[in-house]
Amino acid sequence: MGAASKVLEQHLIDPEICIRCNTCEEACPVNAITHDSRNYVVDPAICRQCKACVPPCPTGAIDNWRRVLGTAAYPLSAQFEWDELPPEVPLPAGVAAEAAAVIEEAGAPAAAAAAVALDASGFETAVTATAFGATLPPWSAAHAYTNLYGPKNPTAATVVGNHRVTDAGTESDTHHIVLDFGTMPFPVLEGQSIGILPPGVDARGKPHVARQYSIASPRNGERPGYNNLSLTVKRVTVDYDGQPVRGVCSNYLCDLKKGDTVKVIGPFGASFLMPNHPRSNIVMICTGTGSAPMRAMTEYRRRLRGKFDGGRLMLFFGARTQKELPYFGPLTNLPRDFIDVNFAFSRVPGSPKRYVQDVMRERAADLAALLLDGDTFVYVCGLKSMETGVLEALREVATQTGTQWDELAGRLRREGRLHLETY
Repeated sequence: MGAASKVLEQHLIDPEICIRCNTCEEACPVNAITHDSRNYVVDPAICRQCKACVPPCPTGAIDNWRRVLGTAAYPLSAQFEWDELPPEVPLPAGVAAEAAAVIEEAGAPAAAAAAVALDASGFETAVTATAFGATLPPWSAAHAYTNLYGPKNPTAATVVGNHRVTDAGTESDTHHIVLDFGTMPFPVLEGQSIGILPPGVDARGKPHVARQYSIASPRNGERPGYNNLSLTVKRVTVDYDGQPVRGVCSNYLCDLKKGDTVKVIGPFGASFLMPNHPRSNIVMICTGTGSAPMRAMTEYRRRLRGKFDGGRLMLFFGARTQKELPYFGPLTNLPRDFIDVNFAFSRVPGSPKRYVQDVMRERAADLAALLLDGDTFVYVCGLKSMETGVLEALREVATQTGTQWDELAGRLRREGRLHLETY
């Protein structure tokens, strides 16, 4: 038995810097990645080491590899219990040398063979939402700083504002929270996110892991010229199945008062960034708190208005009702010649359900013109359930112009012009 069968390059996720954003699990074409309430893990029996999950990871937590004996691979049960990666255990000298020779000899052809095998199995070519999302930023995006602060060295921010942005009495209790970093450097860009470390411990007595939130303010602050940023946070009171649950971090954040301090890590994200060149068009498609990065991009463009002839902004924003749509009032006050706002409400009494994809189809002519413009960048953010409908609507809009969607989508992805961020 040779080293190739004895030694495994085991793929592991670093629980210390993982922000539990689910990007890796969505990107994995063979369903090798799974999670519990605490950790994301990789099943060594399933993982094909295709590395499809590596580029989308905002923190680099996914890019960890350990050379281990196949019989001593870390099982899922052990990975679920980790608070940090275990120290690397050297292989026996003879096995290590043989394995290195096998890997060097195989080189790129082995990787190519693995990719071909993956493609032949149908996983890589499957039409999934994740397959369309770009992992490259727009060519003109500003440089993003990432991972400046981690769980072992978080920074502190002070709450300077916390107010509800959905109507009182509605089920959607959504808050606009402003955090000030004082003199502590915390540079961010529109489209990035941060992690919040809630106080206390979980059911196993371990400190709560960080929760990720998109930044809702532009790069120069919620208040221009100040070292602050804002978040859009919905209080979680039920799970995806409608069962009662109290979201640990969302309730913590929504209950904060002015003057409270919070532990922050990040920033995260180096691809879901807005273009900087003035004539770029931005199409934004979101639901609920997925509006946070769209608000950041829109506000940054608004502050630059009048300084150059900017490209078009088009927004498709969905919620159950008008009263449950964050920032409804401010959005309706923006000039129509600045941003083309389209609302979709799915739970209005006496009216048919309308989702963002329905409104996209209604605006097919205008949306198609933007899709065919090489200066257009598309951003989708919201619940995972919206992805399929939105992508199907984009396909239909493109097809109506005689354009092959698969070819267009591939070009948008390669050029960093179609970005998906759902949860």
